[in-house]
Amino acid sequence: MEEEFKLEKPGEVRVRIAPAPTGRLHIGTARTALFNYLFAKKNQGSFILRIEDTDPKRSKSEFEKNIMENLRWLGIEWNEGPDAEGDYGPYKQSQRREIYVKYLKKLLAQGDAYYCFCTKEELEVEREYQLSIGQPPKYSGKCVNLPKEVVKKHLAEGKPSVIRFKTPLKKVEFDDSVRGHLEFDASLIGDMVIAKNLNYPLYNFTCAIDDYEMRISHVIRGEDHLSNTPKQILIQRVLGFSQPKYAHLPLILGPDRAKLSKRHGAISISEYKKQGFLPEAMINFIAFLGWHPGTERYIYSLPALIKEFSLERVQKSGAVFNLKRLDFLNGFYIRGKSIEKLAELCLPYLINAGLIEKI
Repeated sequence: MEEEFKLEKPGEVRVRIAPAPTGRLHIGTARTALFNYLFAKKNQGSFILRIEDTDPKRSKSEFEKNIMENLRWLGIEWNEGPDAEGDYGPYKQSQRREIYVKYLKKLLAQGDAYYCFCTKEELEVEREYQLSIGQPPKYSGKCVNLPKEVVKKHLAEGKPSVIRFKTPLKKVEFDDSVRGHLEFDASLIGDMVIAKNLNYPLYNFTCAIDDYEMRISHVIRGEDHLSNTPKQILIQRVLGFSQPKYAHLPLILGPDRAKLSKRHGAISISEYKKQGFLPEAMINFIAFLGWHPGTERYIYSLPALIKEFSLERVQKSGAVFNLKRLDFLNGFYIRGKSIEKLAELCLPYLINAGLIEKI
């Protein structure tokens, strides 16, 4: 196994939240942001906001604004980000193209990546055949040994292509701070696509590069990213990077134990705000989605959560979303407000409802 990332300052904790601005901030991303923030503050480290906007069709500035505004509304502030420059920016992936090109060219030069010219039709036939004989579908490696002159000719002719990573046929092992020791057989992954072209890198590649370039020490994210982790580790190793420590948070489930969705009452953080939920209640509620303090206490302010938080108390099983609990917590915090503060909080809602006029 690779050793942990060595920082300039021994023991320095650097974590990140890396949302794609393709929608409004939702409960899952807010939970991941909160856990990263608590871990950073507990360890006197840095919390970084990175915007993963490499998909120009789906990424929108309005969603980026929504994410940042609502994180701040919740009280989750970052040390480095698009509007708080640090030593490892830019903090928007769309502004990091030159960095990705450099590493793509390095992988191609090393022979650890190659151009693939297989058509969608060819890949589908290959996939159907593998499934028909009971094999997991993966790329056969048809283009891996194409002569350089053929690759050069195809590129000059503008033949459609992608860049694939030459996946080492080895076992990937790592220790997860939540799930324990994990092993993956990389031979089942196949040679994955890491870029559509030199100027259009894809998620697993950009994530591995940015985590290294931004000196991320711990990657704390949802369990849905677990299958991406061995892929990113393989890229890190081939490029000579040390790997960060990983922690994969449990999925958030509805009361019926199905994956959380709008039918369970889950909406964007901005919608909860419009409905009159207080940030203190939201933070208290989100913190208990997969974490517990080990006591019967259930009311926690943000400073109290920072003091008590630890990855050791993050559960492995799914976290159940209970809207009634959120209502209860919101009522608790509302009753704790003074009449003056409550009137101040109610004003925007009364104005929006047309019951009073804005002065």
